[in-house]
Amino acid sequence: MQLPPSRGPLTQWLFGHLTGRSAGSPPPVVTSGEPWADDDLQLALWCCYELHYRGFDGIDDAAEWDLEVLAFRAELEKPWVEWLTGEFHPTVADGKPSQLLKELIDSDDGPSLAAYLQRHADTAEFREFILNRSVYQLKEADPHSFGIPRLDGAAKTALVEIQSDEYGGGRPERMHAELFRSTMSWLGLDLTYGRYVPDVPAVTLAISNAMSLFALHRRWVGALIGHLAALEMTSTLPNRRYAGGAERLGATPAAARYFTEHVEADAVHEQIAAHDLCDSYANDHPEAVADILFGAACSLGLDNLFAQQLLGRWEADRTALSRTAS
Repeated sequence: MQLPPSRGPLTQWLFGHLTGRSAGSPPPVVTSGEPWADDDLQLALWCCYELHYRGFDGIDDAAEWDLEVLAFRAELEKPWVEWLTGEFHPTVADGKPSQLLKELIDSDDGPSLAAYLQRHADTAEFREFILNRSVYQLKEADPHSFGIPRLDGAAKTALVEIQSDEYGGGRPERMHAELFRSTMSWLGLDLTYGRYVPDVPAVTLAISNAMSLFALHRRWVGALIGHLAALEMTSTLPNRRYAGGAERLGATPAAARYFTEHVEADAVHEQIAAHDLCDSYANDHPEAVADILFGAACSLGLDNLFAQQLLGRWEADRTALSRTAS
């Protein structure tokens, strides 16, 4: 994957440092508005995190542990973590995480992007939705897999069981990222990992950045599994609706299989994530209940911001992309 075009002074410094084209200290991290909507901040974070996944063409693999980049990333994370914890840290009541997660999800009243895509979206809008989602979906399970070495016992077993399904149960063609590529292919999109990072708005990058934040910091392992639980517990109905919208627009069963697969798989994963993963972890780490709920609240809240941005752009007859993707 190539480094994307910069979006401001933060990414300009980062890319110059990584390529050896510039020296000197990084600029101060000053956000423009709320961090989730700051293009420069979110792209800089996404690229710092990506060094721990697949990296970039022409960038030395050793950049993953470049001390200047790590220090820069820590500065980027300060306003991001401050905003996340201020915006989404829920009040914790007595009870098991599985029940508290259900109550949190039941109280969520965000806009239904899935309902719009099922009934009203045209092909261009559905394509923009899939293009945005590809930034995460092409590495769908990877952030949460960082949790595996940080868990023990029943919680570890539960996470591995979920992740095994995400990776196709030993069959590469059934990996969920590969199924998503079939949907992308139906819409004429480029299937290359990271291809559309230059095209998506800050909120799309923010969704991935929350996962990577939790994945790369052991401090946030509770938030990581809570985030995963929220994804699994809210997946079945939206994916049924996505499948309906895709079929309405002419998708073949193969092109819609990513969605139909999740309707079936996540009905099972929901129970595993809530009870076997989160409840088991909280039994051994009761102090982590707040973090579990925080991770879930971040998942729900950022998805709502993503839905609001796409629906608002489409209602105004505007593209949901940062620039027109070819």
